[in-house]
Amino acid sequence: MKAYNFNAGPCVLPKEAIESTINAIRDFDNTGIGLMEISHRTPGWERTMEETRQLWRDILNIPAEYEILFLGGGASTQFMTVPANLLNKKAAYLQTGVWAKKAAKEAKLFGPVEIVASSEDKTYSYIPKGWNVPADADYFHITTNNTIYGTEIRKDFDASEINNVMLVADMSSDIMSRPVDVKKYGLIYGGAQKNVGPAGVTFVIVRKDILGKIADRQYMNPLPTMVDYRTHAAEEAKNISMFNTPPVLPIFVMHETLKWLKNTIGGVAEMNKINLKKSNLLYEEIDRNSMFRGTVECKEDRSIMNHCWVMAEGREDKEAEFMAFAKERGMVGIKGHRSVGGFRASLYNACTIEAVEALVSCMQDFEKKYK
Repeated sequence: MKAYNFNAGPCVLPKEAIESTINAIRDFDNTGIGLMEISHRTPGWERTMEETRQLWRDILNIPAEYEILFLGGGASTQFMTVPANLLNKKAAYLQTGVWAKKAAKEAKLFGPVEIVASSEDKTYSYIPKGWNVPADADYFHITTNNTIYGTEIRKDFDASEINNVMLVADMSSDIMSRPVDVKKYGLIYGGAQKNVGPAGVTFVIVRKDILGKIADRQYMNPLPTMVDYRTHAAEEAKNISMFNTPPVLPIFVMHETLKWLKNTIGGVAEMNKINLKKSNLLYEEIDRNSMFRGTVECKEDRSIMNHCWVMAEGREDKEAEFMAFAKERGMVGIKGHRSVGGFRASLYNACTIEAVEALVSCMQDFEKKYK
């Protein structure tokens, strides 16, 4: 039986990236030494680091005035690293899910935080509208895609929409799924384990001129060396970006995944077309199928990465049965997050249309049992 991977993360990766990584683990860069054993100071690895940064620049059109950092600790570590580097007087946060709430909680350790809006009142089933960003905020933080609840902000805010406050975004779960106007952001960060690699490395895209301007703050002044973005940016300026030993294996997989995205898919614009096709296919079935219903209030807020649904009213007793039914047909990772239940299918970049078609067919077959 073929398995179809819909896990929310770590998630499905391109087969090309997996195969080239397996080969590199055996022998990296024709050195006779495996990737997991290689010194990160060898010319071959330094070249790989530089190529990976260049792939980011090429695919997202990242201007030269931005640093691209590859760090450890996951996106959750960035919840405190961002305010440590940027919060001076006050920060503003849009609370659209658990991870956005956790990010705001960490920021409060460094200064006042204003929650401009929250959808917690309805279990984060919508993206709040009509909020206002305080003009005196140091930055405005958003989480663009909410993996647990299946909502997504699929636009880059203009400065006029956010009171000309610097925009910071956690793009862990939708980076590289669509074109992004990086120039509209002061900082973008995220974990790699959705669209750009396995767990173990975090990407940070940060505008150079915003660093090192924290003053007169009660906590962490001066910053610890590893928390200060300038530590890692200074190393990148030397074309090595390795203040300490980097997570070599995850970065290599990222390198191969981005090569696949650029050379095989054709970039983020083409990837977005494919993702929309996959997403529409599944949402159409969720809306049509009498056994299920979607959980996001407004269709315009639906994520194209994480699709969430539950049993239809009066069919709640069939949840366990459908889960077993889907498992028998090779559907892996469709159980909803423990905090909300139901089902979730994550259609990240490397998820194929074939996989989505198999899931839709599975849902249709289950419906036929009760018609």
